[in-house]
This record gives sequence, C-alpha cells and structure tokens, in this order.
Amino acid sequence: MKLVVKIAGQALCWVGCLLAASTLAAPHHASGTQTPAVAHHNPAPDVPLAPGYGPLGFELPAVGSYARPIIGQASDGVVIDSRGQQTTLKALMAGKVTLLSFMYASCSDVNGCPLASYVLNRVMQRLAKDPRLNERVQLLSLSFDRLNDTPEVLRKYAARFEAEQAQNWRFLTTPSDAELEKILKSYNQFVIQDVDSNGKPVGSLSHLLRVYLIDDQQNLREVYSVSFLHPDILVQDMLTILSDREAP
Repeated sequence: MKLVVKIAGQALCWVGCLLAASTLAAPHHASGTQTPAVAHHNPAPDVPLAPGYGPLGFELPAVGSYARPIIGQASDGVVIDSRGQQTTLKALMAGKVTLLSFMYASCSDVNGCPLASYVLNRVMQRLAKDPRLNERVQLLSLSFDRLNDTPEVLRKYAARFEAEQAQNWRFLTTPSDAELEKILKSYNQFVIQDVDSNGKPVGSLSHLLRVYLIDDQQNLREVYSVSFLHPDILVQDMLTILSDREAP
C-alpha cells in the first residue's frame, strides 16, 4: 500500500521549499549526488509522500482516553545550540515535554529529515496557538552531521522555519564525534556514511527517521517512524501526557 500519493498543494509547496533548503545547506562535495528532483527543488509527482504531509486519514481518540506508557529513559549528552552555547540534553529537557529528532540539514530524502522538519514546523505553529502547550512543550533537532552542520548553518536552517523566533524549537550539534556517537547509540539511532564504488564518501547519510516523545520527567513515551509522524498525532499525544499530570 502506498503511503500517500496525493497531498494538498500547500504541503507540496512546503516539500519543494524544504528540499531547496537542504540543497542550499548541502556541502559542495555532495552536489553531484542530488537527484534531478532535488536539483530542481521539486519532488517528482509520482513519489509516494509520507502521511505527515497531508491530512490525517483517521480519527484520533480523545485526549486522555488512552495512555502513552513509559518505554524507557531519555539519555543525556553534551550539545551545542545554534548560538554556539554549550549545554546538555537533560538540562534542555528539564520540566518540558520534548519532541527530539535526529537530522542533518542537507538531507534530500523527501520522507526523511525534510519530513521531520515539516511536521515539527506544523507542531510549532500549533504550540503558538495553544496555551496548554506553548509553555510546557519544546522541540529539539539534533544534527548528526557535525562536519557540515555548524551552529551557523543550523541557525540559518532554523530561520527557514521561524524556529529562532518561536523560542521553543532548538537546533543542536555536539562538541565532538565521540559525544555524538554516544548520544546516537543511546537512542538506537544508527547513521551510515554513504560511499561510492571506490569507498569515497559522497556527502549523504543513510539513517532511519525517528522522532522521540519524552515527558517532563525525562521518560521516553513514544518513538515515531515515518508512517506515524503526523502533527495531529504528535500534538494529541503531548496533550494526553500533560493531562496525566493534571489528573487528580
């Protein structure tokens, strides 16, 4: 079954903008690996797009009528934000319901990092309109491309999604490869450097898209894959977790 073959024109426009952003963020050595669709900043019309780009195809249960049980603990690690300030994941997560994604700015897979950025942007817009969420929820996007995703690059990438103005969506990198490896391993987020037939890196990275839902006590509540990464689902789950805290 195809995921989604038809989406709203607004979402398709967003896809083009996101791929354009990834092209601008891509290092020079990666330019030869871009597909024609990416090079023209417009995905091929027959590419099956993930559900997160379109309207949700089913009705969600009411907030608080279901549970997102604890499935693990959030891991810590030293990170650097887009302003160059060093901190830790634990410090950022303290007292906040958090959506944590792993990404890299030059990703050209329409159902990879661009999907996560699109969905988190939609979530960010919902946060701004909902006082139940805006002060209690945050978004963290951690790059696993340290070489190219410097704080300056991440700052420019974040600006495309108005994340800097929102104050509750941070883009992060790490101070060392060892620290990055430790964080990725602790979240079971595996990343492989793509190489050509001669074993030379081509500039792209293969990875499974995952977004992690972490409660305000730093418990892991859900891990979203491509099929269930939709802004409506994420917002509903966050509201459900917050309703648990408010229950007598």
